[in-house]
Amino acid sequence: MSDNKSCPFFYFFIIFHLLAAQSFAANSTNISYEIEPFIRVYKNGTIERLTGTDTVPPSLIPKSKVLSKDIIIEPSLNISARLYLRRSASAQRHKLPLLVYIHGGAFFTSSPFSSGYHNYLNSVVAKSNVVAVSVNYRLAPEHPLPAAYEDSWLVLKWVFSHSKEGGGGSEAWLRNNVDFDRVYVSGDSAGGNIAHNVVARAGLEEISGVRIHGLFLNCPHFWGKERIGNEASDPKMVAVEESIWIHAYPNSTGFDDPLLNPDYDPNLSKLGCKKVVVYVAENDILRDRGLQYEKALEKSKWKGEVKSVEVKGAVHVFNLNFPKSNDSIEMLKHFALFLNDKEKFN
Repeated sequence: MSDNKSCPFFYFFIIFHLLAAQSFAANSTNISYEIEPFIRVYKNGTIERLTGTDTVPPSLIPKSKVLSKDIIIEPSLNISARLYLRRSASAQRHKLPLLVYIHGGAFFTSSPFSSGYHNYLNSVVAKSNVVAVSVNYRLAPEHPLPAAYEDSWLVLKWVFSHSKEGGGGSEAWLRNNVDFDRVYVSGDSAGGNIAHNVVARAGLEEISGVRIHGLFLNCPHFWGKERIGNEASDPKMVAVEESIWIHAYPNSTGFDDPLLNPDYDPNLSKLGCKKVVVYVAENDILRDRGLQYEKALEKSKWKGEVKSVEVKGAVHVFNLNFPKSNDSIEMLKHFALFLNDKEKFN
């Protein structure tokens, strides 16, 4: 009997099904929901991510200023991370601050391995002289929230397993180079939301051994049931923000869920870090929520220091979209100061 792949009918069969799939995708009546520019979900269960799907490899090239590598943290859940270390780190006499970074993408898209985030972490590590761990968490809608929160918390616990108190761990880049009294968490957009929530958890679960020094949020994804500031002036973006939460976390308590609206968190005063900086962009629907976050922390009687920075004329996560702009360069300098405990809050 001849190989099926040599039969013309086999190729016709494959082409027919490819065309049928394209036809199905092109038919808007087959779409269950769509949240531009992030995701499109079809009624047959097909998920199409519209952005953040590109990937680039890590770099262990000796001539690189910043080295990077990927590591599997929890194989059963496909949780991993990309680690970054300046090539000169081994020659330094003192240990370095650690940045745990959580990427954005509306809880639906992107990864530490996408070119934008890889390039950004390279820049941060080169500028700040820190070690970095960029978290690869599971994405909605296949893995709805709270999966991303749980995954990011698991990575934080894994990080601190490399401290002396945690037993030393097995990852040499962390064990040999990190000062575990200077661990920072940061994230942009949805990653900023996740970053806040894992630091909040650190404040409640002191026995976990997770000790965060500072939190740096970039255009964090917070929201609420009632409109504040200029939110009501853009009904289209209000609908997008609400659709993101509804589909990312179908079982949440609503738009005032404390995970989304820190104003409603009765434990906000226990936020598990000492310092917070919140960046917001003037032309971002999330601007007023970021500014409100600063007020909520102050109102809660949290004992740390908090500061917000509004970038005039800027758009959402401007530093990732326009990394060479003056505003982005200034933000990177500010971030480097923060990560080296040189931030001035007065």
